Amino acid sequence: LFLLAVLSYFLANQTGIRAAGVGYAFWALLIGLVISNTVGTPGWLKPALRSELYIKTGLVLLGAEILFNRILNLGPPGLFVAWLVTPIVIFFMYRFGTRVLKIASPSLVIVIAAATSVCGVSAAIAVAAAARAKKDELTLAVGMTLVFTVVMMILMPMGIRAIGMDPIVGAAWIGGTVDATGAVVAAGAMLGEEAGQVAAVVKMIQNVLIGVVAFLVAVYWVTTIEKKEGAARPAVSEIWTRFPKFILGFIGASLLFSFVLVPTLGDDTVTGVLDITSDFRGWFFCLAFVSIGLESNMKRLMGQVQDGQPIKLYLVGQTFNLVLTLVAAYLAFGGILFERVL
Repeated sequence: LFLLAVLSYFLANQTGIRAAGVGYAFWALLIGLVISNTVGTPGWLKPALRSELYIKTGLVLLGAEILFNRILNLGPPGLFVAWLVTPIVIFFMYRFGTRVLKIASPSLVIVIAAATSVCGVSAAIAVAAAARAKKDELTLAVGMTLVFTVVMMILMPMGIRAIGMDPIVGAAWIGGTVDATGAVVAAGAMLGEEAGQVAAVVKMIQNVLIGVVAFLVAVYWVTTIEKKEGAARPAVSEIWTRFPKFILGFIGASLLFSFVLVPTLGDDTVTGVLDITSDFRGWFFCLAFVSIGLESNMKRLMGQVQDGQPIKLYLVGQTFNLVLTLVAAYLAFGGILFERVL
């Protein structure tokens, strides 16, 4: 499994492929899908397919990268863009998917909504655990997210420069809409160093919502979606059972690095530590994507998208997200509601 992850990184780091923004996650998922749907996943490899373990470990390490001193650098403008738009988009997409498109699986709808509005794969994994989504539903949401993330990462900076948009406003727009943190950093950097920092911090602020969204989804699923008519009100213990516990590690890592390690070791030392932990996070995510691919069946996946409803949900939701985030970014970083931060 590790050798397949190495192959994914090898392909992703070829000069032309890297310039196009096709990252390791895409290759890891593709390699896994090709193997599982051609020769089949070997039985001796299956015990290593611990996708949830890998992704949850990676998410805990991601928590270490969310430093509150960096979040405070942007203050209210960053919070305005990241925390105002996200819940609105999730609510809109869930209602649109279940009421308008009438997608039969509410868990598929909420996973796609979380992936679109929060931070792509990481949010999809957390919410899938809270809603007990099927593995094929998670694979479908992750696959769509990865494909459109590459497209947005390339087109958004080009469009922002072409129309002469304020790069700081454009960076906040990118940070609030492009799904993957790595893609946000790359796209923001195309607009300049300061813009790259704004994009990264807006996405970092948005990442904080992973735990909040997962908890609220767990509560809603237990109290509403899975509640049987005439059944007693579910106990708090059921919500605790459903709640993805790795979120506590995610929060704990953020608090440890923000309020213990930064004050005692200093920013430079912590940055050096984070360079190492972020590499480990990348490897765990890569192992997870290979595992997801090796466990997925394309025939079942195609059965879910043959009517095109999940793709419609993503396209409509992401369009709504783009428009709403652009308005929020302009109000927050364009000097209208708040003073310019950079």
